[in-house]
Order: sequence, then structure tokens, then C-alpha cells
Amino acid sequence: MREKTVLPNTWNNLWPLPATTVMVSCVGAKARPNIITLGASGIACARPPLISLAFGVGRYSLELIKETGDFAVNIPSGDQAAITDWCGTISGRNVDKFRDGALTAAASRSIASPFIGECPVAFECTLWRIVPCGSHDLVLGEVQCVHVDTDALSSAGDSLDPAKFNPLVSIQLEYWDLGQRRGRWGEARHLLGKP
Repeated sequence: MREKTVLPNTWNNLWPLPATTVMVSCVGAKARPNIITLGASGIACARPPLISLAFGVGRYSLELIKETGDFAVNIPSGDQAAITDWCGTISGRNVDKFRDGALTAAASRSIASPFIGECPVAFECTLWRIVPCGSHDLVLGEVQCVHVDTDALSSAGDSLDPAKFNPLVSIQLEYWDLGQRRGRWGEARHLLGKP
């Protein structure tokens, strides 16, 4: 067994697992479109297809999502760390993040909220459920439509190629991107010489 030590449950130590960094775009019933950056996201379920997001309680974007019942989950590339960070450090109550960040509010197919045209991947989601968890609310969105840049597709053109996309991830309160592929689920065990 490897030697271990015990660390305090500080913010930095609560994020040892990488999570896809996302920019959630939303719109209120009467408010302009907004963007919030989140470092806690993931796949919650395959059927129905659900994405999970952790929103700080009282966030402006969470209010907008409750009003309209939808949002878009936009996945930036590693090259978009600066704009992603900027969108997470100011409030959309006071700033038009699409305009001031020179981002495109692209029209969605099935929801009122726009997606971010510059992000390589965007998921249109309808609000499935909000679970209060304490300092954060767990927001579950059901995926209605997936937008992927054509230059981020596999050679067959039918799926995302992570090497071409290089998503931005969050780990220990830092931004990182992906390195190299290490194996496919269920196949990487062969690297150990196991059947």
C-alpha cells in the first residue's frame, strides 16, 4: 500500500478529481442571456441523459434557470481558459458577458437559452431537478440536443474526438487540459497484461 497522509477538508482538497469546466448559458424571462463558469459538473445518468452541475446558492444564473427551466452547458477548450475564468469572476447582473466577452449567443434548437458559439461542444438542456445540498444546489439538466464543432469530430464524423477538442478541466482550483489517451473503458486493463 502507498503511504498516505490526512489533509484538511479545505476547498483545495475537495477537488482531487478532475471535472469538466463548463460555461452555462441561460436567459431569464425578461433578462438578457448570461453565462456562469462552473468547475463541478458531470454525467449524472444515461437514461434519461442527465448532466449534473453544482451552483452556489444565490447565484444569478440559478435564478434565471429557475425562471425559464432551461440552460445550455458549453464545454470550452483548453485555449479558452482566460474567457472561461473571466465569465466566472463577474456577475451577469451587472455585465453583459456575451457582449463584453465577444462571445456569440447562438440560437438553440429546443430551448430558450442560447449556447456559446465559440465553445467546441454545447448541450441544450431542460431543467430536470434541483437538489438543495447546502452551500450549493445540484442542478440536473436533461440533454435535448448536442452541438459539436465539425473540426472536433472523429475521422468517421459521428462522435467527438477528445484529442481534437482538448476540453478544459478543473482540478484543485486550477484549470488544466487533457494530455494523452491512455485507453478505452474496459480495454485499458490489457495494459496490465490482464485478460
